Amino acid sequence: MIPDLTFVVLVSVSQLLGAWWILRGFAKTARPAVRSLLQWGTVASLTSLVFAFFLRFDKFAAYFPDWLSSWARGLMICWSLLSIFWIAALVILIFLRNLPRKIPWEHDPTRRRLLTSAGAVLLGAPVAALGYGVFIQRKQFALREQKIVIPDLPLDLDGLKLVQLTDIHLSPFLSKQDLEYAVAMANETKAHVALVTGDLITRWGDPLDDCLDALKHVRAEAGVLGCMGNHEEFAGTERYTEVEGARRGMRFLRQAAQTLRFGSATVNFAGVDYQPVRKPYLVGAEKLTVPGAFNILLSHNPDVFPVAAQKGYPLTIGGHTHGGQVRVEILGADFNVARFYTPFVDGLYRDGSSSVFVSRGIGTIGVPARLGAPPEVALIRLCRS
Repeated sequence: MIPDLTFVVLVSVSQLLGAWWILRGFAKTARPAVRSLLQWGTVASLTSLVFAFFLRFDKFAAYFPDWLSSWARGLMICWSLLSIFWIAALVILIFLRNLPRKIPWEHDPTRRRLLTSAGAVLLGAPVAALGYGVFIQRKQFALREQKIVIPDLPLDLDGLKLVQLTDIHLSPFLSKQDLEYAVAMANETKAHVALVTGDLITRWGDPLDDCLDALKHVRAEAGVLGCMGNHEEFAGTERYTEVEGARRGMRFLRQAAQTLRFGSATVNFAGVDYQPVRKPYLVGAEKLTVPGAFNILLSHNPDVFPVAAQKGYPLTIGGHTHGGQVRVEILGADFNVARFYTPFVDGLYRDGSSSVFVSRGIGTIGVPARLGAPPEVALIRLCRS
């Protein structure tokens, strides 16, 4: 709640200051109708922002259809981000316009065209990018193949294929048909083991049974294993997911392990519930390892990787970050929300002989968009070289 409230206050103050600055600045001499439109537009924006904030509370959201409350919140987040960007862009443009110049503005058509073009780019590019993320890239499911080299991997595990589905978030932002498409994509890999690493839904009331019904069609030689995500914890559905998943042929590992044999080699899959950032990671997880087996940890939160390596897991598989979900690269720097809480955002990371793989997952949270982080089904191949 506190992060959401902080965001609302920040956006509200920004919009109020922006409106005041516009009305006192270049719109000071505008027609009364234009000034009135700006004023009422600001009021409508702030009202919608407060409405969207209250939709985060289940008792308030219960008065509205799930699709309406989810999309209302998502679109208001989009609008809030755009409004802050536009205000910043306007400040930059006015600063550039008022830079000292030898030739008066009205007699410098080149400068005027340049600033007009810059303004169009600054104001239009975010809208185009966000529209692409909402309507196109959010639906661009891809199969990602990741080779992980483990020099001392047992010979019979060379070429072992693990297919991963994570961060499904079946909700108004992702349909059951979309999930069924991803399941079919996973089945085409003919993997040895299928992994479901958490966040099947977003909140209580989302169609968890529909998600489990779609996942029961996942096919892998040695079966389907999984772990819980933070949204199972938030929704209070961990036990239900475990029981109903088992009834449909999936085993969700909750502080538990499952050994599988491939030829003369043994793989030990250990799974833990979501590991909150503010608590010690993986308490007791070392007891889930099996001596002589190749130990793999399933943890929704990939930030546990350094601890997992210390506790005897040469490979950790997770999700949680959505690959940043909305990623912007500026001057070679990668900006995304996930980097605020983990350095393990997307793909393969290594530390000595240990590795962690982080999948971007399938669904979205908060903003119904993906930009620079398209949804994926991940196929992991273990190799000796």
